[in-house]
Amino acid sequence: MTSEEIMQPVREDLKEFETYLGQTMKSEIPLLDKVTHYLVKRKGKQVRPIFVFLSCRLFQPVNQKALDAAALVELLHTATLVHDDVVDDANERRGYFSVNALWKNKIAVLVGDYMLSRILLLSLEKNNTDLLEIIARSVREMSEGELLQIEKARKLDITEEVYFEVIRKKTASLISTCCEAGCLASGEVEHRERLRKFGELVGLAFQIKDDIFDYGSSSEIGKPTGNDIREQKLTLPMIYTLDHASTTEQRELRYIIKNRYNEEKYIRRAMELVIQNGGLTYAQQRMVSLGEEAKKMLEPLENNEAKTALIGLVDYTMQRTK
Repeated sequence: MTSEEIMQPVREDLKEFETYLGQTMKSEIPLLDKVTHYLVKRKGKQVRPIFVFLSCRLFQPVNQKALDAAALVELLHTATLVHDDVVDDANERRGYFSVNALWKNKIAVLVGDYMLSRILLLSLEKNNTDLLEIIARSVREMSEGELLQIEKARKLDITEEVYFEVIRKKTASLISTCCEAGCLASGEVEHRERLRKFGELVGLAFQIKDDIFDYGSSSEIGKPTGNDIREQKLTLPMIYTLDHASTTEQRELRYIIKNRYNEEKYIRRAMELVIQNGGLTYAQQRMVSLGEEAKKMLEPLENNEAKTALIGLVDYTMQRTK
């Protein structure tokens, strides 16, 4: 399915959501309003609201609670991106200037805090404490995942098991929250665990796809490759290679990651070693396996337009080119 076909069942929902999110972020403080307006206008592909709305439409039409759920998830996602850019000292996000680049770190941190406060208030105002519970769990897991990755990266001892725990918390937890929240909004609470697990599996596949991108052509994906090596981040292709390459190649890779991670010649050599030793092939196989497992989670549910679109979204996640 194309992205247009996937979006078709929720196209009108997304239009309504765009207006609603703008209202949700609005403030009487001109500076805050200016920053949040900038953030809303440069939104990405709206993947997370799409997951919320399709998960709701598996059972019922999108209602006010589904709009609230999508707003909570988008507020959380935006707040974490704003804070991440401060932590990483990043000046760009998706080809646009980051908030901290335009308004400095202090304002960026406060804007992120404001969005987190809007999550709390919106949940309490609408009596959506069930949604607040899963959003809070997602915040906890994303923080734990980031800290676990930092801790392990220092020692370069990330095993495949630890890697999956990191990406389950850092990336997959938010997508699983989208799917569980959409299910809750529909009122079909008996399926919430199925949808939560579905979202988690898709999130894992999504992150592995990002890992694979780091070894592709920068002209194909529109961003520099080798960034994970520059950041000394051990992803699945690298972990596999460190486990399966010859002792000499393992030693060479570890030396590059520890000492030469910012030199172009050595980055290219590390990428070459990963590709030659089947690291990318293995990551691709794991990604496809997770995607198929995700689709199986939907099999018992009634066939409808939303289910077809969700299955298409799983395939799109694995086949996307950027």
